[in-house]
Amino acid sequence: MQLGRNLVMDLQDAGGRARFLIRDRDSKFTQAFDAVLADAGLEVVTSGVRMPRMNSIMERWIQTCRRELLDRTLIWNRSHLLHVLQEFESFYNGHRPHRPLGQAAPLRPLPEPITEPGQFVHLEVHRRDRLGGTLHEYQHAA
Repeated sequence: MQLGRNLVMDLQDAGGRARFLIRDRDSKFTQAFDAVLADAGLEVVTSGVRMPRMNSIMERWIQTCRRELLDRTLIWNRSHLLHVLQEFESFYNGHRPHRPLGQAAPLRPLPEPITEPGQFVHLEVHRRDRLGGTLHEYQHAA
């Protein structure tokens, strides 16, 4: 039940207000877990039976976060974890290229393509390290 209370407290600390919690039908989510969330004013919505794509977007984000960040980072405490996840979310939505979006980021459109061969003569790229070099951002120098 501590997990449910921590989830609600984190939402309140962030100044957010959630109305629903969408979860799968795993047996680790007990009725007591749902009761703690209901007491906090959250309605628990379970995913459909035998519908693996229903939760696919979030599962993909979690898989990417684990592979690109958490498997390479030693987390010291809760506040460090929250900081690292916030930085990754900013990187993921603002800089990291996404294949379905044509290599754009969700919060950033693609830059204008280089169409003139003369522009390739002097092409400078700057790298910005995030989270101590775990994540890298690359940009054309102005």
